[in-house]
Amino acid sequence: MQGLVTDVCLKRKVRNYVDLVSGDQSPNLIYIQNKGFALNDLHARAYEDLKIKATGTKQKREDVDKARQWMCQNFYDIRMFGAVMTTGVNCGQVRGPIQMTFARSFHQIMPVDVAITRIAITKPEDAAVQISEDGKKGEGGKTTEIGRKAMIPYGLYQGHGFFSPHLAAQTGVTQADLEIFWESLVKMWEVDRSASRGMMAPRGLYVFSHESKLGNAPAHKLFERVKVDLKNEGMSPRKFGDYAVEVDETNLPQGVTLTKLVEG
Repeated sequence: MQGLVTDVCLKRKVRNYVDLVSGDQSPNLIYIQNKGFALNDLHARAYEDLKIKATGTKQKREDVDKARQWMCQNFYDIRMFGAVMTTGVNCGQVRGPIQMTFARSFHQIMPVDVAITRIAITKPEDAAVQISEDGKKGEGGKTTEIGRKAMIPYGLYQGHGFFSPHLAAQTGVTQADLEIFWESLVKMWEVDRSASRGMMAPRGLYVFSHESKLGNAPAHKLFERVKVDLKNEGMSPRKFGDYAVEVDETNLPQGVTLTKLVEG
């Protein structure tokens, strides 16, 4: 009965924010999008720009490497999240330095369906005068249609993310890329509202940074420093104020620093 938000849902919102801010300009183009561009057409652009002849999926290894590098240089989400670009014109595969887990609600949630009425009908035949089985005309056709909307009264979710400096060096991630990623996690909900989830917002964003590229402490031990509990265990949470959030900043492992980008 716990709620889940998938990693690809979170990445989609990051992509949408980056696309809104600077997605029409290289190097922050968005590869996975719904603007009518087929992925194979984007692959072909790499070969065209590099002046390499593309012959189906059997390109030379060195040409594929050049095309993969071109895609990383021009597409933000490929640099950050990776991509499989072996369909059609082969641009290779990229393993992204940022990985995100499913976000899971702390407590059980109860999805609720509500009925809604629309006064506009869909099909013209529904508006026609209805004829009964005995041949008598009714008073008129359908004037409304019934629909449903799903909602969750409240849920507080926690997700985790990981950044690999080694993979970032391979894809060419810059400090500016990281800055817009943090910015998107903070602001992406502001540009993605809907009636059923209009009040979604980040309530905490805690970044543990390591001096060593191999890490100075196990990630799971650092994540355990963020503790969330209900103030009253006997109640059903309906707002953020029903929770108590504590972050243990004492005695951090040597070489690890904590940055609070969002709190409360």
